[in-house]
Amino acid sequence: MPLRLDVKRKLLARSDRVKSVDLHPTEPWMLCSLYNGNVHTWNYETQTLVKSLEVCAQPVRVAKFVVRKSWVLTGSDDMQIRAFNYNTMDRVIQFEAHSDYVRSIAVHPTLPYFLSSSDDMTIKLWDWDSNFQCKQVFEGHAHYVMQVIFNPKDNNTFASASLDRTVKVWQLGSSQPNFTLEGHEKGVNCVDYYHGGDKPYLISGADDKLVKIWDYQNKTCVATLEGHVQNVSAVCFHPDFPIIITGSEDNTVRIWHGNTYRLETTLNYGLDRVWVLYALKGHNTVAIGYDEGSIIIKLGREDPAVSMDSSGKILWCKNMEIQQTNVKSLPGEAEISNGERLPLAVKDMCSCDIYPQSIQHNSNGRFVVVCGDGEYIIYTALAIRNKSFGSALEFVWAKEPNTYAIREGGSSVKVFQNFKDPASVNAGSPAEGIFGGTLLGVRAGGQLSFFDWATRILIRRIDISPKAVFWSEVDTVCITTEDTCYILKYNSDVAVSALESREAIPEDGLENAFDVQYVFADTVATGTWVGDCFVYTTANNRLNYFVGGDTVTIAHLDRPLYILGYLPSENRLYLSDKELNVISYQLMLSVLNYQTAVMRRDLELANKILPTIPKDNLNRVARFLEKQGYTTQALGVSQDPEHRFDLALKIGQLDVAREIALESEAEEKWRHLNAAATAKGDFTLASECLLRAKDYGGLLLHASAFGSLDLLNCVIDKATNAKQTNVSFLARFLAGDVKECLDILIQSDRLPEAAFFARTYVPSEVSRIVALWKDKIAASYPKVAESLADPKQYDNLFPDIETAYELEQMREAYLREPLMAYNYRMLEPDYTVADLIELLDKQRSAEADVPYFGGGRGRRLSEVHSLKDARMTADVHPSFESPPSSQQECARPTEEGPDIARSSQRQPDLVPAVGGPDVLMHAPSRDPDQQDEQLFRHPNSLREGSAERKEEPSSAHLLDDDFNLDLDNLDVNNVELFDDETEFGNF
Repeated sequence: MPLRLDVKRKLLARSDRVKSVDLHPTEPWMLCSLYNGNVHTWNYETQTLVKSLEVCAQPVRVAKFVVRKSWVLTGSDDMQIRAFNYNTMDRVIQFEAHSDYVRSIAVHPTLPYFLSSSDDMTIKLWDWDSNFQCKQVFEGHAHYVMQVIFNPKDNNTFASASLDRTVKVWQLGSSQPNFTLEGHEKGVNCVDYYHGGDKPYLISGADDKLVKIWDYQNKTCVATLEGHVQNVSAVCFHPDFPIIITGSEDNTVRIWHGNTYRLETTLNYGLDRVWVLYALKGHNTVAIGYDEGSIIIKLGREDPAVSMDSSGKILWCKNMEIQQTNVKSLPGEAEISNGERLPLAVKDMCSCDIYPQSIQHNSNGRFVVVCGDGEYIIYTALAIRNKSFGSALEFVWAKEPNTYAIREGGSSVKVFQNFKDPASVNAGSPAEGIFGGTLLGVRAGGQLSFFDWATRILIRRIDISPKAVFWSEVDTVCITTEDTCYILKYNSDVAVSALESREAIPEDGLENAFDVQYVFADTVATGTWVGDCFVYTTANNRLNYFVGGDTVTIAHLDRPLYILGYLPSENRLYLSDKELNVISYQLMLSVLNYQTAVMRRDLELANKILPTIPKDNLNRVARFLEKQGYTTQALGVSQDPEHRFDLALKIGQLDVAREIALESEAEEKWRHLNAAATAKGDFTLASECLLRAKDYGGLLLHASAFGSLDLLNCVIDKATNAKQTNVSFLARFLAGDVKECLDILIQSDRLPEAAFFARTYVPSEVSRIVALWKDKIAASYPKVAESLADPKQYDNLFPDIETAYELEQMREAYLREPLMAYNYRMLEPDYTVADLIELLDKQRSAEADVPYFGGGRGRRLSEVHSLKDARMTADVHPSFESPPSSQQECARPTEEGPDIARSSQRQPDLVPAVGGPDVLMHAPSRDPDQQDEQLFRHPNSLREGSAERKEEPSSAHLLDDDFNLDLDNLDVNNVELFDDETEFGNF
């Protein structure tokens, strides 16, 4: 029977004439050297040109990858060999290698050597580890040497093809050829070695339009392939498939059977003459170079011919050999890692009469079928003895072990029971594919029809064109298309009842035979059922399982893998790659059963299964529970502190989150916990979080909002130690420690700011600051330094400076016994500092002494002045806006408030200023009285003697009925004050 290899085009890249092609072994790259002097690298998966090199102005006849060095070697008509780094595109070296055109390059598979052949009739061996030194020259050909190639089975020998009509075989270290193969009538253009170990063959193509196959041990021609009508320019033994590929100047590529030498197919893509071919071992892609561009084709199926039975025995086909291994043959002490190749011992079983394209065990593992070349052979799985055979395009097993179906060439389907008595199935239209399992599936006419195996009666017809069908042990089926999966439940009772009643089945089958359970979008490559879970690989190399409507990713794969099966006794899933390496991943059956119970809402069963799950799998279970909405249960199951912390925040269990944060001491956790505690109103915990997260700015906000002097002092200490100057400054300012604020400005070399700050809050320090400021700028800006005014020398430039000194003393007295915040309600909204200054002037004109600020009377007077001073600060500096009078009333702290709000001392929102932000420069001609009025005048009030004040809402109603404060006629000496024994805090 002929080979049946599907040929699909993967890339068409039009370009100038292509003289050589090469494929990267690990990246999806095709390298092309062009007649115009350029070298292109194409990604045949994305269909894009990824790299381009302008090598020279003359034809580049050869380019090869050197993966070990990340190089591209090129040979061109300028007689130069060049090496480029294909990652950086930098040229590594360039040297003159021959005295004529460089035709071919062959890279040694293990040593740092490569061969080059040329029109100068020589072959040279180069060593790149010795700075590309020429190690040996091979002479013997009498014409151009068109190609050289290393023997893949013996890396010390190589073959060469020449226009002198010969093929010569050489050995490294010897300058003379081992032998010469003669037989072509014209020049030989190309040569290649057979890759298998069973045949010592060479193949050559020549200008006599013939392809010859040589036995290089017997030095004889074993076959001649005729069919091309022009010069044969390229030949290739495919390294994996039993095929020979040849290319010719007649514009065709021909594929021949590797055993029978029969022509299988001819390809013509209309790109003019064929110049070069390349097939990479381990891949089913072939690169072809033409006059007008290059082509990548894919041959056959990508998935390997491998099958595993329920006991762990694996059979695979390597070329035409059947081999066996067993995953349970590993030593008991062997450590199996997820995703790692298993070191399995392989046993040769037999040689197959056909080229296997697929192999498959039946349901009980007693038989195995090998399919290929349009035939099938059934073997006993244990001894690999022939049980049955026949012709078929497809073969599938039924759930019953001795029943199977085939699809023949005429698109007919036949069912065999006990390996005999075939019966046809009427699908209604030509069958395009068949699927085994509980029911026989037939794809025909864009529909999927399910038939009963025994009676071959239609059970159900579904309007879907499936790519694959997977049956579970419990009659659940997964039908996959190109991008969608359908999970259906087969109601066998309905089908059995209909068949037993012998009623007429509707044209589309039994409507209630299937129930749709789930539909999800994904591209399934291979799959299997594990209980109620569907495990599958995807086209983008992910290993997933689907359970109860939820998709869980087991692993991200680095290459395509194909599922072999699952062993419950090992709790492992086994897969294979194209090179027949077996890989496994742990997949606990208890985890799958638990997830299935949860999805069915059978929580009682789930709780029984949970104790059987190993501890190292609990985190996966917890994430599954979280995804299903069982967050509290997930917190109880999870063993990952990071996950538990996130879950605790999610459900508001802040005490649990705090314990986890204490164990990790990660500042990020404390920040997240602070946000959660703040949202929940737990400000005590929030303050602790800010402290542990070293977020002193946020802690300052808490201290200010709660009026906690203790917390404010804590912020001062922590921020100072952490050198957070801005936070430390603001905290000290809120605490009223303006002298320390001044020191911070001085230490930070912010002398101008220090001077203005001192003028406003500590006028007694202005002279010292001005002196420091002058000293700093005297060298660079002497005139500016001279223009700075010192209030001690120029008191006329600082209006009311003496009053500012007195206010500073009053303020210090006030800070010794701070006022409770709720007493601010006694302020009149239109009272300004100008009125206070006027009051003090009246006091001074009456030759009254400044009151003593000790005791109850002094304290009362200090508070009155300080409160009015605070109002002045808000009026003069709009950035410190005071709230409306309706918002100034503050309730006393209650027992229900947070701990931090029950501080023994509460601070006012603003520190009263004792002066104004006077300009410390000399004012040349400005009137001091005018300056005083502009600096201290409230925008909504007028000084004495001018128009009547604007009326503003009064806050007198906020005061007690038995107390009224007439500020306009206030006499400090006669005002009624509380004595020392009065509890002023109750006012």
